[in-house]
Formats: sequence, structure tokens, C-alpha cells
Amino acid sequence: MVDPKKQESGVKPRIQTLDMLNSSQVEAIREIPAYGTQPPPIMTRHYPTANFTNAKRFQDEQEKIFRRLPVPIIPSVRLPEAGTVLAHNEYGLPLLIVRGKDGSLKLFLNACQHKGAKLVEECSVQKLSRLTCPYHSWTYGLDGKLLAIARQDAFEAIDKADFPLTELPVKECGGIIWGILDRHAKGDFSSITPDIEADLKSLEIPTAHLYGHHTFELDANWKLVLEPFMESYHVPRLHASSIGKLFGDVTRIIDMLGLHQRKVAGKINYQPEMLEETGTNIHKTVTFAYQLFPNAVLITSPYYTSLMILMPISERKTKVDYYMLTLEEPKTDKGRDLYKRSYDLVLKVFGEEDFRAAQISQEGLDSGALDKMTYGGMENTIPMYYDQLEAYLNGEA
Repeated sequence: MVDPKKQESGVKPRIQTLDMLNSSQVEAIREIPAYGTQPPPIMTRHYPTANFTNAKRFQDEQEKIFRRLPVPIIPSVRLPEAGTVLAHNEYGLPLLIVRGKDGSLKLFLNACQHKGAKLVEECSVQKLSRLTCPYHSWTYGLDGKLLAIARQDAFEAIDKADFPLTELPVKECGGIIWGILDRHAKGDFSSITPDIEADLKSLEIPTAHLYGHHTFELDANWKLVLEPFMESYHVPRLHASSIGKLFGDVTRIIDMLGLHQRKVAGKINYQPEMLEETGTNIHKTVTFAYQLFPNAVLITSPYYTSLMILMPISERKTKVDYYMLTLEEPKTDKGRDLYKRSYDLVLKVFGEEDFRAAQISQEGLDSGALDKMTYGGMENTIPMYYDQLEAYLNGEA
């Protein structure tokens, strides 16, 4: 008889191999030069520090980017079951994400059409068949239609059909739920292009297991929080005592997938012939980092993928929802230990290193010590991104 413990110990966590990626991803990987053989790009660009401290600038970003374009709200895996709802307040709006009984997705403003009270107050996934306002018990279906008015006989000539919940455009794509946070906006999701969807599908984001979720509240402008995840210059320096030794000053292959940046680089001592070893974990050899426009980051690791959604609160405050996604739920004690150690490490590295760097940079900028930020060749994707932002802010996109 087979010992279940021994049988379980032989089950290894699922991995991805090179042949599991799409042709575009493989092509980018095969462009990576051997470690240390290619000099960095050379450039110097500047960006005004007021863009990280000015309240008017922040309001412009909110109006012309965060209320106009699709923004990521949550990964699909956070709301996988039919007949579930999730209240979400992090974008400064009371949102209600609803997975209908048929599995379809709706996004509403979480406000009763009677007097505006939130229908769902707790920001956790709940299994519900209808939505009842806690104030006066107006009741809605998961499709947003008003089903019942308490003591309707006290109202004159009122028609329930005139009081549906306010719906926002929503789209589920690549394993991420995206919304447009303007009730009057058209549902234009063309910025989420087929090529970025294909990459997310190849990384198995739509079918991922949600291992962990943590929210960080940071005293820094959202762009300062985003910057470390768009460049490799800081990695062997800021992360010298943690993960820096795995990377070094690597050469990145950069592609634009519509508005979204894809960067892929080999680990330290990378050699192209490593790709010819069949059946090996490709994410031990290379790292993908995506900047999902406008405000999310997705980074691959050998046994998990990190998804971060940055939600601006003010010109000096940001909330970050961090999600650790795995190919499957751990099935063994060894797998559970691996995922726990990975989760603890990534929260420590991001929280105490990357996010700390953003916060101490904000303090320096607030002091008035400098008028402009300076970017070199190893940070070249940051000015690329800021050029995109400026195009929207200046009405050119």
C-alpha cells in the first residue's frame, strides 16, 4: 500500500516551461543577450518634482486618466463564484463588483437610489442573492434592478423601473477585472489590447490561485510607488541585502503592447544556451515585468506572480493592493512552506525596500530640495511612461 505522506511529498508545484509561453514572449526572451555583454542605454531625462507634490496636478490625473480610462480593480480570482459581491472603496468611489448568478459581471456605484446609502459596507466577498439597503430596506437584484420598496404605498406614483443602481462600464480580460470610473463614460476598453490579453493568458492569470492579498497604505505619490517596478537600476543596490544578488545590472528587452510595457530580462549569469534545457522552469531563468497602464504592475517569479494595483488617494498618499498568484493551490506541506516563505519574502522586500524608497523620496521632494527628477538609461522606461501620461493630460491622446 502506498504511504499517502510519501506520495504527497513527491508532488511538486506546477511550473511553466518556455514552450508554454506565446510566440511573442518567446521571441522577446530569445533577444536577451548574455549577462554582462551589452552596455546600458545612455540618456538623461528630467521630470518636474511638482508632478509628485502638486494638488492640481493630482486632480488632473484623476479627471483625465483615472476617471477616463479603464483601470484594474481586482484580479478575477478574487471574485470567482457566481452570486457573489465585493464592495471596493480604494479608488475614492464606493464601488460594488457583482458576479451574477449566471457568472456575468456587473460594476455599480455602491449607493442606494433612495438616499445614497451604501448597500454593502464590508469590503469582503459575500455570497448574496439580492442587495438590501440597511437604511430603508430598498432591495435590488444582482442585476441592479430595484425589486422592492419598503412601504411603497407611502410613495405617490413611483415606478421601481426608474431606480436601478448606477452602473459603470466593466470588462473582464486577462484574469483582471477592469472598470471605467465615470457613470457617463462610454465603455471603451480598446486600451486593453489582444496582445496584452494573450500574454496574461499565457502566464495563466485567468486561472490562477489567489494565495495571498495584502493592502499597503503609503505616504507617497502613486508614481513614486510605481517607479521602482519600471526600472532595474535600483535592484542590485536597494535590494543588496535581499534579492539583488539574483539580478545584477541586467539588460532588459522592452516591448510596448498597446499602452502597456513588457520588460523581460535574464537573471544574473544568464546565457542564451540555458533556453535549450527542456522541461525547466523558465521563470527561474528570466523575469517578466509588466506595467499595465495606467496603474498596475505584474512581475513573474519562479513559483508565483505578483500583481500590484496602485490606487492614488491624494498627491501624497497611495494604497497598493498586492496579490500573490500561483498556478495552483499548494498540495503538499513542502508546497505550502514554499509559498509561505515566498509570500513573507515578497511582502518584506516590497514593503521595507521598494515602498520605503518611495516614501523617503516623497519626504525629500516635499522639502523643496530639488526642482526636477533625473533619469538615466537604466531607467529609460519611466520617461517613456511619463510621455504617455502627458499625452492624456495635454489632450493629445
